[in-house]
Amino acid sequence: FIGPPEAVGEAALRAIRVATNHIDLRRHDGVHPRVGATDVVPFVPIQGVTMDDCVGLANQVGRRVGEELHIPVFLYERAARSPVRTRLESIRQGGLSDLRRRMERDPAWAPDYGPALPHETAGAVVIGARPVLIAFNVNLRSTSLAAAQSIAKAIRESSGGLPSLKAIGVELKSRGMVQVAMNLTNYHVTPLHAAFQAVVREAAREGVEIAGSEFIGLVPQEALHQVAAASLQCAAFDPTQILEHRLKTATSAAEGFSMSQFLNEVAAPKPTPAGGSVSALVAALAASLGVMGARLTARGEEEAELLRASARLYALIQADMEAYDAVTVAGKIPKDDPERTHRLETARHQATEVPLEIAEVACAAGRVIHACRALARPALRSDLTVAIMLAAAAAESGLHTAKENVKSLKTMNNVKDCDARIEKATRSLEELRALCYTPPS
Repeated sequence: FIGPPEAVGEAALRAIRVATNHIDLRRHDGVHPRVGATDVVPFVPIQGVTMDDCVGLANQVGRRVGEELHIPVFLYERAARSPVRTRLESIRQGGLSDLRRRMERDPAWAPDYGPALPHETAGAVVIGARPVLIAFNVNLRSTSLAAAQSIAKAIRESSGGLPSLKAIGVELKSRGMVQVAMNLTNYHVTPLHAAFQAVVREAAREGVEIAGSEFIGLVPQEALHQVAAASLQCAAFDPTQILEHRLKTATSAAEGFSMSQFLNEVAAPKPTPAGGSVSALVAALAASLGVMGARLTARGEEEAELLRASARLYALIQADMEAYDAVTVAGKIPKDDPERTHRLETARHQATEVPLEIAEVACAAGRVIHACRALARPALRSDLTVAIMLAAAAAESGLHTAKENVKSLKTMNNVKDCDARIEKATRSLEELRALCYTPPS
């Protein structure tokens, strides 16, 4: 997530609190190294913020985590107070059990904030500041974990490989393959194509084929420009030659949501935007109408809540289109490709979760609007009743789409999770419908 430092710090703290309440490391199982329920929290300067600002934010959040949640905090990367803690893998080494032993026996491993020993269920939290990192994985057509680990060791900086590259070999049991999981800590030093080609080269030595690659999270556009230029051997490549880049620059002053454009897009003979995006727009309109009511009734808390709901619903308009597109792309993967089943299930799951979230946010917004209506003048109550009706209609539409899409899911955990949320949202919708016609007290 991205935003001004104060908001980002508060959001991170709340996320850590939720993880602490819901994740018990004593019952957790997995292959990736970790030392905490909230394992690592990096603050990254993107625009209008310095690295020093992020270091200050890491300290602020770290102090609050220690004081309010009673979890030990270790500062890393640019925020580290000790060279031995600069690298994340140094803190994670041996997992939580090894970190606990170090904390018990070595005064040098006293946390920067919080109690002297790990939290019983949440472990520890590593918080810091660093430049943009690219998480990039290459999957191998093999079940040999030893081969993946050998490749990772050969290419990573700590073993004498590529600079600014971290890599480990992990087993993906559910997908019947292994993976070289990489972090590019400075893609200007080691670009994506160099990391990928290094894996290809070492995999060939192991007699292993490449099954594909994937990004975890976001990737800077510049990093993809590097890949394109290198792949095409285009030495004079200029990012401003990209059509979309030039269009965005030219139209930046006019950027924003165009209602007429959206209506034309919906009417066009193509699959997106469609029902989910329209439901999100209707719900966003309902929330915005509620904001108006909250402002006229001087309800500051409800105003802020509805503004957040409207912004999220606006984002879900695009998210629904992207989810549909992902299903289409996954469906075109050859049936003999081992990645197809996983990619298709992931895309279908997302295509179910987006309209479901639309329904959930719409219901929540409707209840807040009802609270505002109780304090509104008679002339305003009619508008707020319309807003509640719109929220209910959007929620019902989102639920309809989610119920249809869940039928395509194959993984039982995904089905159970979505079914439980659908059932809860359905009850919430029934309550909201009743509120539409409940006279204000």
